[in-house]
This record gives sequence, structure tokens and C-alpha cells, in this order.
Amino acid sequence: MRRQTTTSGVNPAGSSRDLRLDPLSLPVSFAARDSRADGGVRQIELHRERVILRRAVHGMRMAINVRVSEFIGVAVRDTAEGRALVLLHRDPSLAIPLLVTEDAGERAAARQIWSEILALPQLADDKRDPAPRRRRSNAIRERRPSFLVRRRSGDLLNPAAIYRGEHEIIARN
Repeated sequence: MRRQTTTSGVNPAGSSRDLRLDPLSLPVSFAARDSRADGGVRQIELHRERVILRRAVHGMRMAINVRVSEFIGVAVRDTAEGRALVLLHRDPSLAIPLLVTEDAGERAAARQIWSEILALPQLADDKRDPAPRRRRSNAIRERRPSFLVRRRSGDLLNPAAIYRGEHEIIARN
């Protein structure tokens, strides 16, 4: 039997308790915020080998079963609740919060434990500035358009370029 909250949120109204999962007591089942799901909540079951996400979208209930090995790693991210330790997936909608706290020491210790238990790497913090965008080289940018390829480029400042051999080029209107 799952525990249900009185409101549609993760914690009851007025609760100041942050999300803290114990990595040593797996499997664990909990509710997390999901902006796309009906009611804004999804149910998550976290095991050592797999994760099951249950949610309803537009009245359609679904259960998504994902292997833990398919996750990228454990990272610290900014969320609506604050700084959170997250089990990160390539699909951002499958990311799972593990711990929400402002205490950096607690996050670092939990990050180490979660990384060891799930056998996933610890990813870099996203608080750093992103790298500048790389300018892409475009081979076509420096080409002449196809209709100009057939024409020879001329030099208007050099009158000798007008004459070709002994014949003068005459343009008629």
C-alpha cells in the first residue's frame, strides 16, 4: 500500500521537509513533482537494478521501466525546490531527484554514496558557466552561387580587363 499525501503536491501543505532518500534502504517508493503529469505528481519506485516511473498524462496512466545502467550518472542540479542531487537521464523528463538540500556537505556525501551503490559516475556541477559556443565552419558559405560560377569575375577599375585579345567587347541595350 502506498502512502498518499492530502494535497496533490509531494509534501503536505506547510511541510518544510526536504526530500531525503536513504540509499542503503533500497527499494524505495516515493512521489516527486512532474509538471507534465496529471496532478503534477508521479510515483517513483527505485531499485538497485531498475527504476519504475508511474504517472498519468491526460488521463492515460503509464508505467515506465528503466534500467539503472541507462542513467548517465548522479549530478547536482537546480530545481524548483532548491539544489538537488539528481539521478540524471538523457531524457530530462526521466531525471529522478534523490536529495533536496541547501547543505553542500550533505549533498557531497550523499552523491558519493549514491554513485557507489548504483555504480554510476558522479557528474560535474551545472553551476559553472557554460562553455562558449563553437563557431561552425561552413564550406558552402565561401562558394559563389551556381549562376555566377559560369561567369568570369571582372575588374571594373582596370580598363584593360574590358579588352580580350584584339576584339573589343561591346554591350548593347
